[in-house]
Amino acid sequence: MDLLTDSFLSAILLIASLDSEVFSIVWVSLKVSGISTLLASLMGAPLGFLIAYGSFKGKRILIVCLNTMLAFPTVVIGLFVYSFISRRGIFGPFDLLYTQKAIIIGQFILILPIIATLTIAAISRIDERYRKTAMTLGANRLQTACVIFREARFGIVAAVIAAFGRVIAEVGISMMLGGNAKGFTRTMTTAMAMEYDKGEFILAVALGIILLVLSFGINLVFHFFQGRTRT
Repeated sequence: MDLLTDSFLSAILLIASLDSEVFSIVWVSLKVSGISTLLASLMGAPLGFLIAYGSFKGKRILIVCLNTMLAFPTVVIGLFVYSFISRRGIFGPFDLLYTQKAIIIGQFILILPIIATLTIAAISRIDERYRKTAMTLGANRLQTACVIFREARFGIVAAVIAAFGRVIAEVGISMMLGGNAKGFTRTMTTAMAMEYDKGEFILAVALGIILLVLSFGINLVFHFFQGRTRT
């Protein structure tokens, strides 16, 4: 108990001192997670919208595949991406391994199905009468799609927030593809794992506190938008 108390108090002092190493690690985490979430949103939201709004053969199979991808362990995704970007991989000449770009690629694959499936769910909840009313008033397919997208916007934003919360707390992909290089690819979760292995708990606890605060804030925003979709 004394170890936990001392580590917690020391961690608070470390954060209060605005330690450069702590905030360098936090910045890397926010940077790679933010970019991967942005890219996944730009692709996942339109993909989910097209799947939910469209009617085509294999639609149900595609949705099942996306739902299956939600259960992919981060280690599996890390191994998959590693096989492509390692020196013997197809994209080996691009020297992506152990870089922030490698982490972004892995995180992108991790959360793309999250955004797509939650977007499908948000679109599917929109009353069919919105589409019929828009078409009755003379709207074309594009205008009708914009109306539906606008009605589902809170659900889609909630999907993006949930995806960001997922990647900011993941460790497997960041460790396997980033290599945990200090000042370059070391994220909050990989730094916490390393400090734990070293038996140094102060930095790990400090990063844990920051991560919990970020996660709490993200979940508050998520529940806000989730509440807006129900009103």
